[in-house]
Amino acid sequence: MAAPAGCSGAGAAGSVMNYLLWILRFVLFVLVLGFAVANTDPVTVHYYFGGQWQSPLIVVLLVVFCAGVALGLAVALGPMFRQRREIGELKRRLRDLAPRKSGSGDDMTKAEGGRHDGN
Repeated sequence: MAAPAGCSGAGAAGSVMNYLLWILRFVLFVLVLGFAVANTDPVTVHYYFGGQWQSPLIVVLLVVFCAGVALGLAVALGPMFRQRREIGELKRRLRDLAPRKSGSGDDMTKAEGGRHDGN
């Protein structure tokens, strides 16, 4: 199949990849939906001190999955904010050092006696 006029080969490959991704998403959605429909039996989750919660299995799995994602994100936020703070500090230090450098490289060659051979 030839690409339409004005389209490069990379654009056609990207379009095919886009269709494949949508097909993969649809297949994944159907699998998850089938899993959810097959697991509608009620389960009881027992807590400490006699507390319990009764709900369909898929709801319990969804709650546990979402709690795991939230906990993972919360754990990842600490290092991410530390890295952002360090990047900001390094940018400030670089900005503070920038005015000390001269605007042209000619000053450096004059200070070395006009040598341009790199030694």
